[in-house]
Amino acid sequence: MNRPAPPPSDDELHAWVDGRLAPERRAAVEAALADDPALAARVSLWQAQRDTLRQLHAELLHEPVPAHLSAVLEREAAPRDGWWRWGGIAAGLLVAFGAGWLGNAQWSASQRPGTTLARAPAVREFVHAASLAHQVYTPEKRHPVEVAAAEQQHLVQWLSRRLDRPLKVPDFSTLGYTLVGGRLLPGENGARAQFMFEDAAGERVTLYVGQLDPKTAGGPPAPAPETAFRFAAEGAVPSFYWVDQGFGYAVAGRLPRETLMKLATLAYRDLS
Repeated sequence: MNRPAPPPSDDELHAWVDGRLAPERRAAVEAALADDPALAARVSLWQAQRDTLRQLHAELLHEPVPAHLSAVLEREAAPRDGWWRWGGIAAGLLVAFGAGWLGNAQWSASQRPGTTLARAPAVREFVHAASLAHQVYTPEKRHPVEVAAAEQQHLVQWLSRRLDRPLKVPDFSTLGYTLVGGRLLPGENGARAQFMFEDAAGERVTLYVGQLDPKTAGGPPAPAPETAFRFAAEGAVPSFYWVDQGFGYAVAGRLPRETLMKLATLAYRDLS
């Protein structure tokens, strides 16, 4: 009696997405995808994530990986070969963000890109505050921002001065979002900023920026809990966020995850 083929594992699904699945399992995986719409939708999202990351800097796709990044990958992959199941997506991440992301991020080999990860208390508070600020201010019709987009230069200079960090407004126009304006907000360790964007249908998305670790008197900032590009879905409003040199950045909105990821990717590119 012939036993039914085992269901595809996540490793096999990722290998199929990257075109690396063993030939003897390809037919079984494709049959499982055809029979399970939910599984097919999940795999389709992985494909969209991979393609988005690869298209971000497509001109760099065929350039050699810098030596210092190759060393990082070899060091990470050596004791845990499972990390390489992300082959195609990992390559996309290297192409998209290079040393600016992987050089500063504490990448967890046991987690997939775009999942919710355990966070330090300061980061957890920051992500919650970004979600709350979005929830409070985006419904406003007459006063959603303190300074409107018509005064963008003043807005950026004002918020940069208050946060003691050069800021700029990311360009979301390729996805149909334009700047509404911004506002100054309080945070646990000082001032924070919120930039608000809107599309033609009135859907709003926000970029929340602020310092995570206080500066010690007469000394340098405390060590920052650096993070990779991560997804947070446990709050009222989901977001993609990252931490760089003690500052947190979160792009929040009630949007499909893949759309929110594209917006966050543009913000990361423009702000890095």
